Amino acid sequence: MDLRALRDRAGLTVLDVAKELDCAESSIRNWEKGRTTPKMEVWQVFRLRDLYKCTEEELVQAVKESMLAEDT
Repeated sequence: MDLRALRDRAGLTVLDVAKELDCAESSIRNWEKGRTTPKMEVWQVFRLRDLYKCTEEELVQAVKESMLAEDT
């Protein structure tokens, strides 16, 4: 499951996540498409985990899967 799948499962929009993490919508889109690696402060990582209702391990795996999608 990649980052977009986690967001979709949580029923959130890109705008919802961007507002909660206090970052640009384009950052969220770039993370999901594997264009850039998420660079977040600790509080943002925990907030994203809570928003997506997942574990830290699932979040790390989702980032890896999103990055692999860009390579293909």
